[in-house]
Amino acid sequence: MSQIAGAFEDRRIRLVRAEAIVLRRRDLGEADRILTLFTRELGKVRVVAKGVRRPLSRLGGHLDLFARTQVLLARGRELDVVTQAQLLESFLGLRHEPWRAGWAGYLADLTDRATADADPQPALYDLLVESLRMLATGADSFVIVRRFEMRLLVLLGYQPELSNCPRCSKRLRPGSLAYAPEQGGILCAECVGSTANEIPVSVGAVKALRFLLADQWHEVASRPLSHSLRIQVEAVLRAALEALIGGPLPSATVATILQQPEENHEQPATPLPGTSS
Repeated sequence: MSQIAGAFEDRRIRLVRAEAIVLRRRDLGEADRILTLFTRELGKVRVVAKGVRRPLSRLGGHLDLFARTQVLLARGRELDVVTQAQLLESFLGLRHEPWRAGWAGYLADLTDRATADADPQPALYDLLVESLRMLATGADSFVIVRRFEMRLLVLLGYQPELSNCPRCSKRLRPGSLAYAPEQGGILCAECVGSTANEIPVSVGAVKALRFLLADQWHEVASRPLSHSLRIQVEAVLRAALEALIGGPLPSATVATILQQPEENHEQPATPLPGTSS
């Protein structure tokens, strides 16, 4: 069948073609698998890949975890069935170190938890593909993962407020600052202590978050951040995401543990230029 842009549906034979990332998979019976696919055209769907675990299956090598693949689905009453698959990108580098696969698993889990079934999010799909590609080749998972977290919040309409206090609306200035998950932003010095579960943050952490919000992640990547700044940035984004998805993801802890042997010693703090609090 010819390659086409976008999904198509033949109402007579009920076939749909889509580009997909394999987010999850679990065995079914002796040879089948149930896959959770995040597709560019259809959103998140759960499908059956029949016979995929057999040694001579034509589908097997095209439906690996995190693979980017083009699938042809036969629409079913409960679950669609994968009838064809063509591997587009394997992100082979994710298999080179455990921490790369660990963070890929976290991004997949986060995408799964943050999206509804059959709700197309093409911009988020493109972000996931780009982030997996960067994880497969990049050296600093911190910037890649934090950028994905921030862009996910923005794309889903939960952009954190980093310029004005969400409680009193005053412009943020240097001083005692804190992120308030319930307010969805950074509190000014006058409002710090007024809400529960506040996360103290420094001016440097706010600047790094602003660069990520503006998708100027190269500014963060080009200047080594101290361990303290990294902890603050991560804590803010995790709190914002947990408010969205309803709790923490164990895969984040697993990925952090896998990366610990790979991490370098703490680097000295480097001021981030250009943005005032």
